[in-house]
Amino acid sequence: MNKEIEKCLKGELFNTSDPEILDIIHNARAMTREYNSLSSRDSSAKQEILKALLGRVGENVNIDTPFYCDYGKHTFVGNNVIININCTFVDCNTITIGNDVLIASNVQIYTATHPVTAQERLVDNWQQGDSHPYFRTFAQAVLIADKVWIGGGVIILPGVHIGEGAVIGAGSVVTKDIPAYSVAYGNPARVVRQLTP
Repeated sequence: MNKEIEKCLKGELFNTSDPEILDIIHNARAMTREYNSLSSRDSSAKQEILKALLGRVGENVNIDTPFYCDYGKHTFVGNNVIININCTFVDCNTITIGNDVLIASNVQIYTATHPVTAQERLVDNWQQGDSHPYFRTFAQAVLIADKVWIGGGVIILPGVHIGEGAVIGAGSVVTKDIPAYSVAYGNPARVVRQLTP
């Protein structure tokens, strides 16, 4: 495994301009462009692209178009999953989606993030043409367990784990882990109700 990808998957600072990483990104852009251009009736061609693009695609998976992802290969999707229109997955680190999951339209899942302070985030004496960007990046995995329902327009931030059977209300920004069988909504999302498993 490439050293920068390994650092990325460990949650360490990594070079987003690494040539192998850029190849993965360009490949994902090409495949998502092709995927998004297909007819909604062409399910077999769509499935072939998803199998090549993503790290794993289970049975009975429907990802509506347009769909966008950063790496593709770091997204793992279980069985019986619907991902509705206009979703964006920034999968520098892994995004794992369990079985029987509903993801509504306009959901954004981010694994990439940056140090908060400018001194840590920005590279001193950076010059155009350097082999690394002028900013520092790290990534944290996102896990969506089985039987989760994520409402429209939800944003899930790096490192979040959403427990089995949880429901995230539309428009929420999920900044912290959500326990299993709970309903959470708001900005930031807070648990407002427990469900019976």
